[in-house]
Amino acid sequence: MAKFAYSNVEIKGLAVSVPKMVFDNRKDNPYFSETEIENIIRKTGIEKRRIASKDVCSSDLCFSAADNLLEEMAVDRSTIDVLIFVSQTPDYRMPATGIILQDRLGLEQACAAFDVSLGCSGFVYGLNLAFNLALHPNIRRVLLLNGETRTKVYSMKDKKTGLLFGDAGSACLVEKTGKKLSSFFCLRSDGSRSHYIMIPAGGYRKPTTFESLIEKQYEDGSIRTEEHGVMDGIAVFDFSIRDVPKNIQETLEFSKVCVDELDYVILHQANQFITNHIAKKLNIPLEKVPYSLDRYGNTSSVSIPLTMVSEIAGPLQEKHNKILISGFGVGLSWGTAILETNKVHISPIIEV
Repeated sequence: MAKFAYSNVEIKGLAVSVPKMVFDNRKDNPYFSETEIENIIRKTGIEKRRIASKDVCSSDLCFSAADNLLEEMAVDRSTIDVLIFVSQTPDYRMPATGIILQDRLGLEQACAAFDVSLGCSGFVYGLNLAFNLALHPNIRRVLLLNGETRTKVYSMKDKKTGLLFGDAGSACLVEKTGKKLSSFFCLRSDGSRSHYIMIPAGGYRKPTTFESLIEKQYEDGSIRTEEHGVMDGIAVFDFSIRDVPKNIQETLEFSKVCVDELDYVILHQANQFITNHIAKKLNIPLEKVPYSLDRYGNTSSVSIPLTMVSEIAGPLQEKHNKILISGFGVGLSWGTAILETNKVHISPIIEV
């Protein structure tokens, strides 16, 4: 079982960057009827999103968040020994974007930098990796960067996904602490359901061809190429309401933490109906479950840190908290963590 328990390691700082461009789902998409738009907003809760311009990549959003965080916290950049970049929208096929960010951020060559290709579960998985590495005696600080420009890989004309995704980047500083803080992680994956969310072509299994770049119309009226993302919404919904609550319950039992002890429960911001369903199924009061997807959309692995910064910055900065985070989606990959935090430095949201 992929279960992990940590102590004496914590999140010291958190920052998020979003594009300046605000996309209003009601006003800005000419490919959906008014009825279609209202149905999607009613089901998902997503009214507005942030969309990156053509020349802004995930790395740019992460750089902005990280550079600002390190400046605000007056961090000696030579003390960052590991940089982890989690994304499925990297700058290039190669080299790894994390290595490019190591240079852009002015980190030492002695810093280990690498990429992790995960989507919606990526912050939970990345944080588990960061905690694990930070506890090694030779590691002083770990910088976890999560960045996604999902709007670049989904068709605006797709009836299932065209109004769902937003772009964002986050930076999370992790280090050892003398405080008695405990954290617990339970991680899961299922490749037999990998086809639920996928970009069918453009990789090495099915390389780019002239045919893969041609837009096609499908039975539901969606228009996309084979190199756009596709999602089986019904299957993903079923997975979310069946598997995710079990994983959350598993983590609560592993940590011996009760729901009543949690200050906040931050779920991946995919769909408000799903989030509410999970909360009610586990008897979690909805006032403990903050949302950001109404203004930012589904930002994949950035949705959890974005919600932390946009919705509960005050409590995170001011006091000790016990929070549960759960990310789930493409892979299929999902994971839950219970974290103790203590006066985390939270930077204001940056617009790029």
